[in-house]
Amino acid sequence: MRNVYLDYSATTPVKEEVLKEMIPYFTEKFGNPSSLYDKGLEARDAVTHAREQVAALINADPSEIFFTAGGTEADNWAVFGATDKLKEKGNHIITTKIEHHAMLHSCAFLEKHGFDVTYLDIDKDGRVDLQQLKDSITDKTILISVMMVNNEIGTVQPIKEIGKIAKEHKILFHTDAVQALGNVPIDVKDMGIDLMSMSSHKIYGPKGEGALFIRKGVRISNYLHGGAQEAGRRAGTENLTGIVGFGKAAELARVHFDEHVKHSSTLRDYLVERILNEIPDTTLNGTMEERHPGNANITFKYIEGESILLLLNQFGISVSTGSACSSKSLEPSHVLVALGVPVEMIHGTVRFTVGDFTTKEDIDYVVDCLKQVVTRLRELSPINEKKGW
Repeated sequence: MRNVYLDYSATTPVKEEVLKEMIPYFTEKFGNPSSLYDKGLEARDAVTHAREQVAALINADPSEIFFTAGGTEADNWAVFGATDKLKEKGNHIITTKIEHHAMLHSCAFLEKHGFDVTYLDIDKDGRVDLQQLKDSITDKTILISVMMVNNEIGTVQPIKEIGKIAKEHKILFHTDAVQALGNVPIDVKDMGIDLMSMSSHKIYGPKGEGALFIRKGVRISNYLHGGAQEAGRRAGTENLTGIVGFGKAAELARVHFDEHVKHSSTLRDYLVERILNEIPDTTLNGTMEERHPGNANITFKYIEGESILLLLNQFGISVSTGSACSSKSLEPSHVLVALGVPVEMIHGTVRFTVGDFTTKEDIDYVVDCLKQVVTRLRELSPINEKKGW
């Protein structure tokens, strides 16, 4: 049976070049980067090099990159570190209704501890309204956090414009760039970003490794306390192998950026075209403009997305009904709710995400199997086109 993986936004396989770079640091180059003897200095040099590789991908200075255990920690550090540092100045945060739960749950926690949070709406394409953002700013606003690329519908937000608004009002600006890294151009200087979260396993690097970009001059409280690692700002012995892998993955993402985007978007467009043209009663969620190059979020009317997922799995095909982090939840996608998709249609939604190892033959196989699955499920469904929803 053929195996086709179309859930690259959930995680990616570690590329061979990345694994090859990591392996020596599990064995002969295992030193602690804080140690002063040769093995420790060798490890420290590896961390320094990886920091340079990640910085180069986003046009940052290496000293502005602080390694974390992943994107969730980076989000938490950004929001809790910023609000703790600036709580004397104000208690108002602005974010959106479609953020990753790492951000939404952090904001919910802060609301229980005296902070006010404004959750911005999105339009039919999944983008925030810049006027609503401006109107939401008060003299108590200390942080604006808007994700760069949505993990479910792939929408790219107007980050540069938001950065400009934040700067004009002297408000700290954070963006979750976990889905954006390696998929859309990022220049933290040009975009006016103060804090930015990143993750390794979305760009063909290892899991359990991420980073927070902190612009020079920006002071936020430490999230982890202990040793003096990461310039005294993030305690804990560095995940040496993970950092090395993240660095190599970032280098490959930078060098092959154009090739990756062209490959992913070409196959994504082909997938969307075939599904919408060959399977009746299907709808693409979000716009095709300014979208993650590999993302296709599609609703199949009259059937359940989870049933589609399980039957496709029998054909060796891996897809998602939403973000991987909330796939066990029975609640409808908060992103699609914010987009205005009816609840009954939300449950019929599948997220397909293609990547570097996807082929045209994979797409053809998926669509052919999908047509069989959808036909079968609609025949079994008590709700059909004639009855309506």
